[in-house]
Amino acid sequence: VTEPGASSFDYGRAKSDGGAARVDVYVAMLTNIAIDDFNRDQQMAYWINLYNALTVKVVLDHYPVDSIRDIDISPGLFSSGPWGEKLITVEGRTLSLDDIEHRILRPIWGDARIHYVVNCASIGCPALAAKAYEAGTLETQLDQAAKDFINHPRAVHRGHDGEWVLSSLYDWYRDDFGKRDADFINHLKRFAEPELAGMLGNVQELDIADYAYDWALNDVR
Repeated sequence: VTEPGASSFDYGRAKSDGGAARVDVYVAMLTNIAIDDFNRDQQMAYWINLYNALTVKVVLDHYPVDSIRDIDISPGLFSSGPWGEKLITVEGRTLSLDDIEHRILRPIWGDARIHYVVNCASIGCPALAAKAYEAGTLETQLDQAAKDFINHPRAVHRGHDGEWVLSSLYDWYRDDFGKRDADFINHLKRFAEPELAGMLGNVQELDIADYAYDWALNDVR
């Protein structure tokens, strides 16, 4: 179920109608592709699709859960969630969700829009796309995902006192969106629709009161 800037997934139905098995087949198909032979856009689309499908698979494998953070399979005494667990092998490399996002997608492509297209199965996360990413439409899809999230209140809004409340994504990965305040504001303005653009106006610095993130599962409720 998708709406502008947000989405939910019917995990219960997928478990009961064979959808989980289809996700398993899709993930297995992706892991058998010799992706190093493809061009840069094809590779980026591949890794985004694999990350998202693998996230859905992990949730389905452990469903029902209230939050993906309840899937405590990552190694390490103080680790939580599934992100550090080695889940798949691609071209001889055993990989975790963290590996895909932080060792492949972010460092190789260096594109802040990546944060808007990888979905962590949480309400606070950018939407899970209804369709797979494709090389031929990748730029349009990346821009649309950025626009959808940035203009949703859970990404950027102002409180009653006029101070800004932002998604924790902008705290956790601040440098990815521009090292200077002006760079970050320009990033937001690039995708801002008229309402948000008007609120941003000519500001050079955001008075941020808080960061927020809803870790509840993006389940159909």
